[in-house]
Order: sequence, then C-alpha cells, then structure tokens
Amino acid sequence: MYGDPALPQDFVSLPYANPNAPKGGRLVVGNTGGFDTLNPFAQKGTPPWQLRFWGYESLMGRSWDEAFTLYGLLAESVEVPEDRSWVEFSLRPEAKFSDGSPVTVEDVIWSYKTLGTEGHLRYRGFWKKISEIRQTGPRSLRISFNVEDRELALIAGLRPILQKSQWQDKDFAASGLTEAPIGTGPYVVDSFEAGRQITLKRNPEYWGKDLPFRVGTQNFDELRIDFFGDQTVLFEAFKAGELSSYREFNADKWASAYGFAAVADGRVVKSEIPHKRPSGMTGLAINTRRAPLDDWRVREALLLAFNFEYINETITGSAQPRISSYFSNSHLGFLPGPATGKVAQYLMPFAEELPPGTLEGYALPQSDGTKRNRKNLRKAMALLEEAGLTVEDGSLRDATGRKIAFNVLLRQGDTEMKTVVEIYARALERLGITLTPEPVDNAQYVGRQSSFDFDLTKVRRELSLSPGNEQRLYWGSAGAQQPGSRNLMGVTEPAVDAMIDKMLNVEASEDFVAATRALDRVLTAGRYVIPIWSFDKGRIAHARELQFPDTLPIYGDRTGFMPDVWWYQED
Repeated sequence: MYGDPALPQDFVSLPYANPNAPKGGRLVVGNTGGFDTLNPFAQKGTPPWQLRFWGYESLMGRSWDEAFTLYGLLAESVEVPEDRSWVEFSLRPEAKFSDGSPVTVEDVIWSYKTLGTEGHLRYRGFWKKISEIRQTGPRSLRISFNVEDRELALIAGLRPILQKSQWQDKDFAASGLTEAPIGTGPYVVDSFEAGRQITLKRNPEYWGKDLPFRVGTQNFDELRIDFFGDQTVLFEAFKAGELSSYREFNADKWASAYGFAAVADGRVVKSEIPHKRPSGMTGLAINTRRAPLDDWRVREALLLAFNFEYINETITGSAQPRISSYFSNSHLGFLPGPATGKVAQYLMPFAEELPPGTLEGYALPQSDGTKRNRKNLRKAMALLEEAGLTVEDGSLRDATGRKIAFNVLLRQGDTEMKTVVEIYARALERLGITLTPEPVDNAQYVGRQSSFDFDLTKVRRELSLSPGNEQRLYWGSAGAQQPGSRNLMGVTEPAVDAMIDKMLNVEASEDFVAATRALDRVLTAGRYVIPIWSFDKGRIAHARELQFPDTLPIYGDRTGFMPDVWWYQED
C-alpha cells in the first residue's frame, strides 16, 4: 500500500517462521458453544471459526510482520496501475484444490461472484465495488473497480477461493453439516460430531508445502476443536490435559490460577507473547437505535457510572490497562488535547455535527477507585436530567413516565463479563436504572446480535496497523440498519464515513495516519462503547511439546494463537 514490501522477491521463508520446524503431532483447542454448519462463508449457521483459516486460501497471503503488505499465494504475480483502478492476478500452475483438481480462473471468478451475492455479509460490500471481472489469459484475470479506493486491490487478493463444480445445483447460502466447501488449504475436515468436536488432518498432497510463503508453517498433522458449554468447563478440560493450549485473557487469573500440577511439574508451559498492534475495542456496545441511548448525554452518563478502576481491580487485580480509544497502543491512536494539523483539517467540515469533545479533546471518565464513585455518579445524574430523565419513586423515568431499564446480551458461559455487568448494575441502581444481564445460548446470541435485539452487548473488534474497508463493516452508516451488520452500535455519523473514505484514498502515509486519528477521535467521542481493559500481550498456557519461533512479528499474538508457525516436538 505504501512503499515496498520488506521481503525480497526471492525470499525463502517468512522472517518469523522456522524453516527447519519438524512436521507431525496433534493440536487440540477448545471453543465454547457449538456449531451447526461446516460452511464458514455463508450467512446462515454457526461454523467453527477456525475453519476459514485452516482449510482455505486466497490469491495472496498476509505477512504478520508488515502492515499493508501481501505476498503471492495462489497467485504467482499481481499487477496494478498507478491509480489502482484495477488489479490483475496470474494463477500458479501448481495450485490445486484438496481433491487434486487445478484451481482455474473460472473457480476464482465464481468465488468472487458467489461470495459477493450469496455469501456472508462481510464479503458482499466488496462485490458492489467491482465494475467488471474477466479472464485475460489461460491463468489470469482482471478485476476493475467502480469507486476510488486504493485498498481494493489488496482486498481482492484476500478473498477465499472455492471450487465451482462442488456447488453445481446446490444452495451455497444454506447452512448444514452435509459437507464442507472444498478449499486449497493444507488441512481438510476428517471427522466431526455435531456440536461437540471436529477434526482436520493435513492433506498429504497439499500443493503449496514447498512455497516460500508456507515453508516452516502448517506443521501439525492433526488439528482438533473440542466444544464446551462455557469457559469454566473449557479451562477445567485444559487443566485435565484434554486440550493442548489455553488462551488466558485475565492477567490476575494468569498470576493466580495456574498453580495446578501440570504447570508445577513442567507438562504445561506459560508463555507471554508481546505484540505491537492497536488495542482495538472490547467492552459493552451501546445500541443507539433505541431511546434514550440515542442521546450522547445518556451514553456519557453510562460511562461515568461505569467504575472502571474499581471493576478492573476486582476482576484483573488492575493488571491490565484500560482501552483509551479504538487505536490506542499504536501510532494510529489520536493524540490528547485539541485536534491539530491535518486531523483538525479533515474534521472541520463536520464541526457542527461532531460529538462533543471530538475537536476539543475527549478522555474517558476516571473514578477515584472507590466502590461508591460518588463524584462521577453526581455528574451522570446531572447529564440524565439534562437529557429529560427524572427520578420518581426510586426509578429513573422518561417524559412519559416509563421506567428506564436496560438489558445486556451476553453469551452463555461468559462468566467474566457477567460479573462485570453485575457490579455495574449495582452502580446504576443508585441512578434509578435497572440493568439486567441476559446470558443466552450461542444460537440466540448470534441471532439477537444480528437483529440488534439488545440494549447493550459485549463487543470485541480487533484492529490492525492497516485499517481499511473493514472499518465500514464495523461502524459505517450503510450497515447501521442492515440485519447481520457488525455495526452493533448503530453508528450513523457522516464524519465516520468521510474519515474512512479519506483513509482509503490518500496516497501518503502521513495523510493516512491523520485520517485514522481523526476517525479514532469521532468514534471515541461518540461514546458508543463502554471500554474495558486491553490485552497488551498474549498469554497462552500450552503443552511443553508445543514450540514456537524465537523471532516474533509485530502481530506476535496473532501467530501465537493460530497454529501457523508452531510445531510439535517431543522432549
């Protein structure tokens, strides 16, 4: 996207992969909930999320040590003009599907069209930006775009490629467990027990095993996913030796809950894996489609009442810092104080409609750390009264006399967030607000989030150093009312759309940074999420036979929790 790729044309392996890593062994991981489909590309159903990454490939692949850089995978070459109005790919002649059939231009074109019209919503926006897709040679195709967007050429390289003939006379959009899509990746589904476990095995005829991009990666012979009712049961299964690894998100638990026998005798190793990516956003998303949550003053009152310092001490022992903005912990995060320079220049056309604090400077409320949090609760009540809400008979009410009560949609088994909500609810009681956690099973959770049937719900959006079109999915106004959209908060802010457009069309790196910082300001000052703590490093406990390279990329924890560069080695 900017400058040149870091690796030379004749690189022999990715810098964070071990080209001498042995092949073999088995990795067993755990998921909560269940699954009812083997198609990770359709809108219907709940698949094991790992399937998309373990069994399928795209024309190009991402290096986790670079932002905005892709390398050839199914494609052996890529060509773009100066204005990036089109991109042309040439397929590798050796590229094959797992059944041994060659990957053809016809398969690629069919994949783009089918995913763009019948696939999951995350694929459909890109299809609308294609003016033409056509074959230009025996192994080449060109995709032309109908909008100015410099990132589209990269996004085109990351679409999964599936086999057209498999879906002849079949409904791609239907969910079910009858069959998995045929892909080109190193692993194929070997067996499964509906809702309980699924096993993938390495394809011995995998076409790309000697490709420099793949050398030292995909080292396990078998990958298995076991499913559990909740996180507590999953952790107990790991302690009992039923799982190979466990990712810990709670720093206090990491320090206090790993004294079991397998850790003590060395059968389980605790590894901390640093990263240099943005904090992203994790917390409680506020559904602004519903009154009175559509009023920024009410959302600010909810932020004031959320006693983060006390909650963080209770849950994590204050070991994890708070997320201060969407791109905090990176150079893309907005700077404290008033907007200046190009950030201010980009935002000024929207000055009259920006959320308060965007231009002047905004910071999340801080408490004194005490349980009562009196000062912030007084500020919160003043804002609620300013928004036209009053306390009557101990309950906060709107102008019609309706009691103000909110639900928090949670996934069943998310005990940590349920504890957070229960502490938060006691604080809101002092403002006359009833807050009720609603844990539901996986199917209901997905369905209710898709239909925006909640007041608040847990949200987690991992953000990278190369933000782009996915920002439209997360907070673009086009998806605010679209069922299944990832814009859970219902953001409809013109400045957000404009800053995303700016990010996608500027050509200089400094302009991109300014646009991203401006976006960060608008989102943070919009009070759309009640943020919790950030995951400043990856914490993973694992069987001692599991090894990973000493060299870690900037997205260290991404490689840490995917099996890409790990390997199995006996003592």
